[in-house]
Amino acid sequence: MPLLSLITYAPLVGVLGILALRMGGKDDAKSAETARWIALVTTLATFALSIVLVAQFNPNDAGFQFVEEAPWFMGLSYRMGVDGISVLFVLLTAFLMPICIAASWKSIDKRVHEYLIAFLLLETLVVGVFCALDIVLFYVFFEFGLVPMFLIIGIWGGARRVYAAFKFFLYTLLGSILMLAAILWMIGTSGTSSIPELMTYHFTPQAQIWLWLAFFASFAVKMPMWPVHTWLPDAHVEAPTAGSVILAGILLKMGGYGFLRFSLPMFPNASDYFTPLVFALSVIAVIYTSLVAFRQTDVKKLIAYSSVAHMGLVTMGIFSGNAEGEQGAIYQMLSHGVISGALFLCVGVIYDRMHTREIKFYGGLVTRMPVYAAVFMLFTMGNVGLPGTSGFVGEILSMTGAYQASTWTAILAATGVILSAVYMLTLYRAVVFGPMTNPKLEGITDLDWREVAIFAPLIISTLYMGIQPNSVFNLTQTSVDQLVRVYQAAIGG
Repeated sequence: MPLLSLITYAPLVGVLGILALRMGGKDDAKSAETARWIALVTTLATFALSIVLVAQFNPNDAGFQFVEEAPWFMGLSYRMGVDGISVLFVLLTAFLMPICIAASWKSIDKRVHEYLIAFLLLETLVVGVFCALDIVLFYVFFEFGLVPMFLIIGIWGGARRVYAAFKFFLYTLLGSILMLAAILWMIGTSGTSSIPELMTYHFTPQAQIWLWLAFFASFAVKMPMWPVHTWLPDAHVEAPTAGSVILAGILLKMGGYGFLRFSLPMFPNASDYFTPLVFALSVIAVIYTSLVAFRQTDVKKLIAYSSVAHMGLVTMGIFSGNAEGEQGAIYQMLSHGVISGALFLCVGVIYDRMHTREIKFYGGLVTRMPVYAAVFMLFTMGNVGLPGTSGFVGEILSMTGAYQASTWTAILAATGVILSAVYMLTLYRAVVFGPMTNPKLEGITDLDWREVAIFAPLIISTLYMGIQPNSVFNLTQTSVDQLVRVYQAAIGG
């Protein structure tokens, strides 16, 4: 059974169902409600298939599993497969999508059919990125994922949505043009577009330098790394809540996944050569964006800058070149996908009620929203990296790996972890504690049953990953060990 193709294209079934509903000529409230249920059921079915994928995955096999291959066009092949590095990103994508659909249930009331179609298309394209084993197929999924996200921000976003959407699109597209040129050169030189074959092909050290830079231009923007991060706060602030969840939870991880899949195994000498540069950019990202986050007056923009800082820890771990760093980077990406998504949902809860994200507007919410205050506190602690939450495991391992590669890098990055506690706890105190001085907040209501149901799986995931990290390491260890072994052998380590 082509399980990966089923997971990848299952959301398109929902797209067809919503299109049929839309073409029936109905655009009333009842039709929109039916479309929401179609999207929710479709994404839940996709999530169920991804659970089957993880359950059948063999953690002791370092190679690619569930491989599918068929002729495509111009001598290229349609190749799909997952290993220990990619399989959990498929699960994360499928896990967050039904949460996004449920979170949009009441907040989106215009062009509902088109909105849901955009999310379902985005799910197909993102899952395809993590499953593609042909470099051209990877590029197609990677680039076309820009389109639905561009529409989500540009149509259903805030007041400056058009500006934010075009900035997001142009930043990410520009870097990808260089990656396309590198891909075409690689195919012409090696004679193959198969990712597993390219991982074993030995490009010359001089060629690796240029190829690494071309791929770095694309992945660094996608992460995003400092100084090409400026599109992210604008995109987050203007995007609808569910758009921010997907952007922070999944789309940012495509850059880190690209480094793990292409930069380290295909261009090991260049990766080793540019490691000091990556470490320098990562440290700047961790410290600088933490300081910028501390000065924000918009809750959403503060969390957006914290994402840039956390991705700095990820790039440090990836380019440390050791097992601890790689495991920490993967864990941090998975953990950040859950925690940052939950934080943006927390912002969405109060924004739906009061229609403002200004920190100074709020205060004393614990007296009116005690359940919300408890949920917000858990994810704040997770974002800070409190032991017992998933955020701690990723941060400590990433810095351990970086410490082995560069002591000063880890020491400087540790100051960023302290700063993250400063800005997140300051935010929490300002919004939740203190006297409720704003009379407009008197009528604010606590979480309803739908919102509790949305947060419940995120709470369970954050705590479970914090207490049982081996649930992830058991799946990733064999593939990570293989990656580190090949990388170290290539650079003479």
